[in-house]
Amino acid sequence: MPHDAGIYALHSFLAQPVGWEAVAEAVDDAGRKAVTAAGGAVYGAWRSQIGRPRDLVTVITRWNDLPSAISAEHVLADALPTLRQAHTVVMTPTLRPLTAEPPIRQGNFAFRSFTLPETNLGEFLELCAGAWPGFESAYDSQIIGMWRHQGGLEGEVKCLLLTRRPNLAMWERSKIPENPEEAEVRRKLSRRYDLCTDTDVFTTTLLTAKDTQDKARWT
Repeated sequence: MPHDAGIYALHSFLAQPVGWEAVAEAVDDAGRKAVTAAGGAVYGAWRSQIGRPRDLVTVITRWNDLPSAISAEHVLADALPTLRQAHTVVMTPTLRPLTAEPPIRQGNFAFRSFTLPETNLGEFLELCAGAWPGFESAYDSQIIGMWRHQGGLEGEVKCLLLTRRPNLAMWERSKIPENPEEAEVRRKLSRRYDLCTDTDVFTTTLLTAKDTQDKARWT
């Protein structure tokens, strides 16, 4: 099945101290209107849970062409309260997402980045495709997307994996296989890690969820 053909932009917006909620509200109101007017869409917005500053709001926008995605940071940031810092990475889908439909269910969302030699990308994606069905069925989890960063060093690939689990407890559960099928999933994922020169992860919850809002004080 072909993946979505859109161009995505990953935005990291560092709000003023204790200002993440104001930025989040602006993203979902004035920011969404500005992005829509420019021909794009807000795919999702997330608040920090573990591994990123309290006042960092992570946003993904979707566009139909590369020039629009490149200018996305200014379109969105101009509609937000004054920021301490803004950073954007332009990305293209690999295996997922399959459609432009955004995630809407609350949960534990992990943003994991991978850096690997371009020669390893084929095997890397094959392992992902082989492991994901078993991972999703065993752990009530969903692979939202695997995007490739635009640009970068010659011969090197950077990818972003976005995974939804129902909660942090399932994060721990998914690391400890309890039967042969889960062990095989873990084997494929472990091999995938071995193909990388670097990987790191942080977790978030979904600000733009349609079911429940996260009110916990994580950071």
